[in-house]
Amino acid sequence: MVMGSKGGMVDPPAEVLAEAAAMFGLLASPPRLHIVWALAQGESDVSGLAERVGGALPAVSQHLTKLKLAGLVRSRREGRRVVYLVDDPDVVAVVRLLVVQLADRAGHPAAAPLRDVGA
Repeated sequence: MVMGSKGGMVDPPAEVLAEAAAMFGLLASPPRLHIVWALAQGESDVSGLAERVGGALPAVSQHLTKLKLAGLVRSRREGRRVVYLVDDPDVVAVVRLLVVQLADRAGHPAAAPLRDVGA
């Protein structure tokens, strides 16, 4: 936390706010948020994600491409298979906090706890 000379917090630079808004914008899509939630619990290929989130394979693939370009997920090859994962503990923490808190408020416990990435 950055404190100003009078003890108050210093506002982040405009470029940091713009980057944060762009990240939140990507997560504002329910399918992309579901994909990040699923990947935060463990890595998966596009077929497994499509089945889990109930999306068509091409649509899930496009969502993954956007998430990957933004640096929210990464991928690696296992032979002919491409495996996707979220390995940023900060992204996992933000998704966990928001989804679990909203589910609790609505009286619906979140489906599964998220793993701690990088721990």
